[in-house]
Amino acid sequence: MPPQTRGMPFPRVVIDRDADSEESSSEEEVMDDDIVESEAEGAEEEEEERRIDPRIQEVSAGKKNAKAPITISLKKVCKVCKKTGHEAGFKGATYIDCPMKPCFLCKMPGHTTVTCPHRVATEYGVVPAPRKHTRNSLDYVFERQLKPRIPTIKPAFVIPDQVDCAVIRYHSRRITCLEFHPTSNNILLSGDKKGQLGVLDFRKIHERTVYGNVHGCILNNMRFNPTNDGTVYTASSDGTISCTDLETGISLSLMNLNPNGWQGPSSWRMLYGLDVNQDKSLVFVADSFGYVHMVDIRSNNKIGEGTLIHKRGTKVVGLHCNPLQPDLLLSCGNDHFARIWDARKLEAGSSLRELPHKRVVNSAYFSPQSGSKILTTSQDNRIRVWDSIFGDLDLPSREIVHSQDFNRHLTPFRAEWDPKDPMESLVVIGRYISENYNGAALHPVDFIDISTGQLIAEVMDPNITTISPVNKLHPRDDLLATGSSRSIFIWKPKEKSGIVQERDEKKFVICGRAEKQHKKKLEGESDDDSDAETFSTK
Repeated sequence: MPPQTRGMPFPRVVIDRDADSEESSSEEEVMDDDIVESEAEGAEEEEEERRIDPRIQEVSAGKKNAKAPITISLKKVCKVCKKTGHEAGFKGATYIDCPMKPCFLCKMPGHTTVTCPHRVATEYGVVPAPRKHTRNSLDYVFERQLKPRIPTIKPAFVIPDQVDCAVIRYHSRRITCLEFHPTSNNILLSGDKKGQLGVLDFRKIHERTVYGNVHGCILNNMRFNPTNDGTVYTASSDGTISCTDLETGISLSLMNLNPNGWQGPSSWRMLYGLDVNQDKSLVFVADSFGYVHMVDIRSNNKIGEGTLIHKRGTKVVGLHCNPLQPDLLLSCGNDHFARIWDARKLEAGSSLRELPHKRVVNSAYFSPQSGSKILTTSQDNRIRVWDSIFGDLDLPSREIVHSQDFNRHLTPFRAEWDPKDPMESLVVIGRYISENYNGAALHPVDFIDISTGQLIAEVMDPNITTISPVNKLHPRDDLLATGSSRSIFIWKPKEKSGIVQERDEKKFVICGRAEKQHKKKLEGESDDDSDAETFSTK
């Protein structure tokens, strides 16, 4: 049977070549001239046929109306604005954004991220906001009781800028939170997207302890029990608060907001913000519907019903009790607000102050020693600082432009205080926009002086090519813990001696599938099994 052909002719395809493309060869030009001549001759023949037979005119008109030619353009088109003449995206290790859109870093028009002045100097445009100097009873208490504790001479910053040890792929999913042990200097706790809790002794990094039965999904926050440092409270997106024993891994559920299981997204409650009020023996935890709940530490039972503290239906992602006045509670959420509350009179609409932001607020913290400052991190690429909670809080004292607005599946960036800094001016935060370091796209961790907005240091390692959104400074030692993807890195300051130290491979452990690949590589390169044994894990 002969093959059947379609009745309608296939549409003619026209390819537009870019002006910058190479010129065609002489043979192609000759072929094009022949095609043009043949088309001209065919057109003359059609005209003669139309004069002879009018039916041919009707058929040719139907063909013209049937299909229009398809044009395929090979010109460069921007992926963002869909216009020609420029491109946007990565060129090697450098990201070039669309010149037709506002700057991705500072969100202001007129320039791109590459030429943004805030990228050159983080302190650009950072000036204290005009604030009325008040003299009330709270200022008097601050001057007499709190200010004498702050030294007048500012000590030098100690920056941990060298990776001391690391555990690659310590977790099976990305890390969401980190917490140092309050009494053991070498114990670090970590939570991941799968709901697992890791207990790492970074002096014995070959011993891997991860408890997988704590939660069913994302472990969002954790705090130690103030009366028993062997237990930790954790909040998860499965709607439960758990109290876990670090020695045995046995977990006790204190509250479950989803007792009937999954009934649809409209009723499923997730827990995010978490903090502990030691004076009142209460655990405060906030959910994804704008409510805050309280759990009694002594009885491990929920107290009353939840209180609406943010816009109904929005996530409350952060809670923090003031270190000196625990009854002062600071909250932040997806409704673009951070609020200060009196925990003794916690009622809907009874906030003491509201701190507006332009976009989602990822975190809000009181300063760790005096509790008189407030630090917030927002998705509008701004770190905001209020120098005194006793003064005018209508406007922040300063806004620092920093890259933390992301469009990937990442743990939100949070600026964290240095608990050892007596001046309460040093914070640490990861950076989203990559930088070109010797041809490699690296995402450094930034140390910023919030009193001036100056970038004190940016630490990076050529082996860390992933983004590092989770960072925590040690409360007593000069150490930094970083959660980058599924791996944990411990940083320490470089020694001042001029001797360059070689990397100790015994302090770098690889887990999971990467461990097997590393062993095969070592076995293929060398017959000595001593190196392979150093990467064994429990």
